Amino acid sequence: MLQKRKPRLRYHHKLIVSVLVVLGILAGVLAIAQDQETLKIQSARGALDADFASYAGALLGTQVTGGNQYQVLDNGDEVYPAMLAAIDGSTRRVAFETYIFEKGSVGERFVAALEAAARRGVQVNLVIDAFGATVPDEWITRLKSAGARIGRFGEPSWYTLEELNYRTHRKILVVDGAIGFTGGVGVADHWLGHAQDKDHWRDTMVRIEGPIARLMEGAFNENFVELLGPVEAVVDPPPFVRPDPEDAAMVLRSSPTGGSNDLKRLYLLSIAAARRTLDICSPYFIIDESSGYALTQAAKRGVRIRVLVEGDLTDAKPVKYAGRGSYQQLLDTGIEIHEYQPTMLHAKVMVVDGVWSMFGSANFDNRSLELNDEMNVAVRDPSLAARFTQDFEHDLTRARKLDAAGWRRRSVLDKAREHFWSYFGEIF
Repeated sequence: MLQKRKPRLRYHHKLIVSVLVVLGILAGVLAIAQDQETLKIQSARGALDADFASYAGALLGTQVTGGNQYQVLDNGDEVYPAMLAAIDGSTRRVAFETYIFEKGSVGERFVAALEAAARRGVQVNLVIDAFGATVPDEWITRLKSAGARIGRFGEPSWYTLEELNYRTHRKILVVDGAIGFTGGVGVADHWLGHAQDKDHWRDTMVRIEGPIARLMEGAFNENFVELLGPVEAVVDPPPFVRPDPEDAAMVLRSSPTGGSNDLKRLYLLSIAAARRTLDICSPYFIIDESSGYALTQAAKRGVRIRVLVEGDLTDAKPVKYAGRGSYQQLLDTGIEIHEYQPTMLHAKVMVVDGVWSMFGSANFDNRSLELNDEMNVAVRDPSLAARFTQDFEHDLTRARKLDAAGWRRRSVLDKAREHFWSYFGEIF
């Protein structure tokens, strides 16, 4: 009997040691992922000030331009026809970067459009994420045979396993250097339709025509050159644009830095510039010390803050629990939180004081602002802000508004889930 027990004891000992090692590694990863610096940003200019865009551009070191036209596109019924029409009308270049590119009817339509463009002599450049894009080999063969150049971002290998944590989440389509699209929509059938049921997502893209498309193509080339170099990064010469403070736009990117980056700083600066209203629409809404400080200070200034997020219909329930872990803190400061009910809400839009808007691929969470490659566009344009606000108000009618007292009475099980998953908030 004693001889039989010794192997069992050795087995249990090894199991305990293995579990402790794994927990130690996990604890180290979570410690590293925590916000390395808490940014307490204040703004000397309010979003309503005519020179706020130039002020923000100077602080962030980014080019400010104007002369753009914007078309807000809601859901697949509006998004996909516009994007495919732009590709079909291309004559020189197509630059396309996306995180999700899945097999299905939408994917087949995009492959056919890109393949046709390449065969008629258009230079088709494509960047897809090696983790998020499940593109069949047959499609890759078709595109390359037609002359398209394709880069896979973050392909795993045994000597770069740490790179698995870093993805390109950018949504960029630029055609002929003049027409650009960005927002939350990828290439997959669950974006089809008009968010008509729980299987079809609610999302937003923006079609932009003008000089900002050139800066978006510059962002695309950052990853394209990295993946396919040596390759010439082509952008058109800048057009002359008469400065107009009521029509100012900029492009901000994020990449893994181990700390803050310009896109995160723009989020915090925009919140700091709010004087009246702040509307945030984002899935996977998870605050850290920096964003928590910014939102709390805005609420103390008397800014009306409304946050619209996805509800229980989500593709990442642990992330949802992690986000809910900070709800009580926000609700207690008077910040409104609304959870969208009909389907997965995937739009990423922020509007400040009815004049300053930000949209693109970044969610309001640490993964987007410190780990992923992302790209957002920020614009001073009251008419664009009004259109975003119109959509926001409509979505609120289909959302559940939370209240501080009611949220405090949620079940012990829910509180335990949120507390547990909140430890992982900065790596989600």
